[in-house]
Amino acid sequence: MTAEIIDGKAFAANLRADVARRSAAFRERTGITPGLAVVLVGEDPASAIYVKNKVVQTREAGMNSFEHRLPAETKEEELLALVRKLNNDPAVHGILVQLPLPPQIREEHVLAAIDPAKDVDGFHVINAGLLATGGGGLGPCTPLGCLMLLKDRLGDLSGLRAVIVGRSNIVGKPMAQLLLRENCTVTITHSKTRDLAEECRRADILVAAVGRPEFIRGDWVKPGATVIDVGINRVPGENGKSRIVGDVAFAEAAERAAYITPVPGGIGPMTIACLLENTLRATERISKQP
Repeated sequence: MTAEIIDGKAFAANLRADVARRSAAFRERTGITPGLAVVLVGEDPASAIYVKNKVVQTREAGMNSFEHRLPAETKEEELLALVRKLNNDPAVHGILVQLPLPPQIREEHVLAAIDPAKDVDGFHVINAGLLATGGGGLGPCTPLGCLMLLKDRLGDLSGLRAVIVGRSNIVGKPMAQLLLRENCTVTITHSKTRDLAEECRRADILVAAVGRPEFIRGDWVKPGATVIDVGINRVPGENGKSRIVGDVAFAEAAERAAYITPVPGGIGPMTIACLLENTLRATERISKQP
């Protein structure tokens, strides 16, 4: 068996085009242009590239982009003051503070300060609670992207056994909530799980989000399973250059899975596309427009 590749890059391009079309229609109908504010503290190279891509794709979607770059020595209160300003700015409908933050700033304080209605990352405790209880809050972008790809490829997910490797608040836990909502039977595994490989072999849907390069081996994958690889890891390559790999040993897993996402080109592009989707949804809600 050789797995069929799930092309997240192509799906994300179609989603961004759809968001751009709907954003234009919304602007024409209401006179309101959706606005996304992105805040970057410090000069982390990976974060800087990610923020740049967000800004470019926000503008391509016909939305206003407000970029705020702060020095690494920024104090927590200074960042909180900016967040409060953005909360009160009627031109801003979505706020994203790029993580990680410098050590002098407590992430939980900053995330809690963002207006839940503008929390397009879906990390605020209110949105996390709404997701857990089946409410209508904004969900985290990466899990939303995973779910879109799964439903596009598999259709109805009811009754499927899903195993998630990783229990972070950013991916693992919200992914479990989304799959429960789709009537999957969900197991969350982590570093303390006994016989992790055997748990993975039970999965119809295997979601890897542990941040360990090629950690999940091919013989951990149930024949015919769908593998969603959220990991993005930089490892040494040829001629002294690095390369990007996922949390799954791709070549091995592709010999057993029915469907698999590549790294890069799988979940990564979906994250920004879902951020734009969340921004449009937030704008509609804040403006009380359908």
